Amino acid sequence: MKDSASLLVRLVPANRGTEPAAPSVPAGPVIEETSGKASKNPTYQDLLRNPHDEQLFEYHATAQPAVLDLRTGTVKPIGEPGLVLNFDFSPDESYILRTRLKRPFSYRVPFFYFSRAVEVLDASGKLIRTIADLPVSDEVPPQGVPTGPRGVRWQALHPAKLVWPEALDGGDPVRKAPHRDALFSLDAPFSNMPAEVLKITHRFSGFEWLPRQDEVLISEYDRDRRWRTTALMNLSRPQESRRVLFDLSVNDDYGDPGEPLTELRPDGQRVVIQNGEVVYLSGWGATPEGNRPFLDQLNLKTLQKERLFRSPATSVESVETFAGASRNDVLLRHESKTQPPNYSLLELKSGQRTPLTSFQDPAPQLTGVTRELLKFNRADGVPLSGMLYLPVGYQKGTRLPVLLWAYPLEYSDPATAGQVRSSPNSFVFYRGTSPLFFLLRGYAVLMDATMPVVGDPETMNNTFVEQIVASAKAAIDKLVEMGVADPNRILVAGHSYGAFMTANLLAHSDLFAAGIARSGAYNRSLTPFGFQAERRSFWEATDVYLKVSPFTHANKINEPLLLIHGEADNNQGTHTFQSERLYQAIRGNGGTARLVLLPHESHGYLARESVLHVLAEMLDWGERHVKNRPVPVPASPHPTERN
Repeated sequence: MKDSASLLVRLVPANRGTEPAAPSVPAGPVIEETSGKASKNPTYQDLLRNPHDEQLFEYHATAQPAVLDLRTGTVKPIGEPGLVLNFDFSPDESYILRTRLKRPFSYRVPFFYFSRAVEVLDASGKLIRTIADLPVSDEVPPQGVPTGPRGVRWQALHPAKLVWPEALDGGDPVRKAPHRDALFSLDAPFSNMPAEVLKITHRFSGFEWLPRQDEVLISEYDRDRRWRTTALMNLSRPQESRRVLFDLSVNDDYGDPGEPLTELRPDGQRVVIQNGEVVYLSGWGATPEGNRPFLDQLNLKTLQKERLFRSPATSVESVETFAGASRNDVLLRHESKTQPPNYSLLELKSGQRTPLTSFQDPAPQLTGVTRELLKFNRADGVPLSGMLYLPVGYQKGTRLPVLLWAYPLEYSDPATAGQVRSSPNSFVFYRGTSPLFFLLRGYAVLMDATMPVVGDPETMNNTFVEQIVASAKAAIDKLVEMGVADPNRILVAGHSYGAFMTANLLAHSDLFAAGIARSGAYNRSLTPFGFQAERRSFWEATDVYLKVSPFTHANKINEPLLLIHGEADNNQGTHTFQSERLYQAIRGNGGTARLVLLPHESHGYLARESVLHVLAEMLDWGERHVKNRPVPVPASPHPTERN
């Protein structure tokens, strides 16, 4: 809080009693009914399932808001305990904005879509005004937003003024509408009706408050074009003051102007750092040769830019923030192929550096690993890339077993699909379940091999299989041409959507000796209202859903496949049974597969036992089915795509 000595906290309520015990005998069946209500919900996991779940949720989610004085230890409760989702003082600390959940709960959507009330309280916790009383949001259209006020927040630099967007298109991105959203505001004492500030053509996607009252950078997103527009405006006169600053594809990393640097004011409000008419933009600076982070200053009146700093081509250096009030001193993060990330103070004008940290290389034994940014083209001309790692002591011309690790992404055009979004000069950490540990077994590793799926956002998955097979073939062709890869010993692997890709590559090509698929979804009929960027439902594109489902083609997976999954995966769509069912399908068709289920793990793997076990499983699978794979007689001159 403003006194820098008090915290707004949520406490476990006093005397809340013991956790509700599960009934020894069910009170009755769980019943749901629908009649004419379209509810195209994603395949959420870990939902409430019965009355006992509701009791447990209410018991654990109930909190007592309070102010804690750190000097005295005094706790001052505010209002009554409740299902408090959000709780925040106004900038002048005269009012409180609270979002609380209400019954009835839902068995169809996560807690943040339950019935909820957005309310303004006074500083003692007394209700002043209900801003929104929202029902269960279980009819949100795919890739849409709930109706009614959403994202209600305090407007910066006002004592107590609320601002929020509301959908004008029913929250449905498919519905034709001249404006997707409108922005509303309501000022203290909250007795008037909300005022409409402006209408927004596309979907509102965020604010960045400037340090002058009512001035803001407001962003909107055009789903049809995958386009982001950021405009500068004054909310007291939005139409006449609106001026577009940035207007580009969300996939255009080469053209990304960066994000404005912000600072936390003494009163706790975060605003954009501004010096006169100048703001400062920090970005990753993607280029065809790799990322070169930058710091620019942008004049908001003339829209002229001046580059203040750019990372050298031989390392990766990025400006984190300014050091103090000076606009000449910055906190710089530096790393290179051989130097781990460290921080220093940099004087922009003189270039003088003052080291602040001296973190050491945690694995100097692996410094000899070489890395190279590969760029090549797919057969249809789409540019591709990947980062090639070669083991310590590699002799040029030696053909090695290769691990290809990838994750498909969607793009509207080949130009943005082929952009390089990494750097050959960053420092490499060997941590967790990283595929880079295969380097210790003598593999070459092609990390983050690009697998773009390019086309109309409405239909691009019609050719998902053809595009990932063509991308994989192009990568292998490049490695074989370089003399690095043994074409008969290529292992493909991925996590989540990358696992989905892996299983599809084994089902639809003979490019690989084996595969490793971690925490994937393989039967798209079980994610019927869309997946990843797919916008159509199963019933609108049945053939596509079946075509891209590895489960449908399990009889064609004739290369060994290792399936790894957390037993408690709570990620949307990647239910643990997705791996169980694919394993059973492969087994039933006489294929070779291994299923590893990790106890207590979710979508990623965190426990030390799990991490070590996953690495052991992956490395052993490679030894058994790839590295020591017998050379075919006669040797095939090159892997071929399966028709």
